[in-house]
Amino acid sequence: SHVLLVVYAPCQRCAGVCKGTCAEMENEASSSSAPMEGGSLEEDDFSGAGSGWVEARTTCDHLSTLSSDLSHIPAPDTSCNRCYHPAENWLCLSCKGVLCSRFVNKHMLNHHLETGHCLALSYSDLSVWCFACEAYLDAQAILQLQPVYEIAHLLKFGESPPIRFVVCEQGGLQRQ
Repeated sequence: SHVLLVVYAPCQRCAGVCKGTCAEMENEASSSSAPMEGGSLEEDDFSGAGSGWVEARTTCDHLSTLSSDLSHIPAPDTSCNRCYHPAENWLCLSCKGVLCSRFVNKHMLNHHLETGHCLALSYSDLSVWCFACEAYLDAQAILQLQPVYEIAHLLKFGESPPIRFVVCEQGGLQRQ
């Protein structure tokens, strides 16, 4: 068994330590921290469910559905393509459509059900959700998601995300 400890570099935006997005966002209502309405997962299915913390997965079998060009994505303030709602929007990582969350008009959820596109990035907190796995993905730990996460962070905050390091079992730091 391997032990992996994640260490986050100081964020230049908030001068604190954040988890890839600025700590200022923790006070905002977030689609990834809100409970799932009508979902099929029980609260106990999540690691740390009692605290509200959800452990993001570091693997996903659906990464092959990613768009081949995620270097050009719509800006984080893009409105929903269907209802034009300005907030709580998600970026489809297959077709790059921007659609609202289940807490607005459920257009991203409906898009997934209509198209089978299962990977989406939240413009609220830059989390990545896989509808097929019914799980959040660690966009900084999954190599295929790192570029789109970095671009979204740059577009949202005007700077690259903080460098993330892991402490290896052998005792050294390794950039992730």
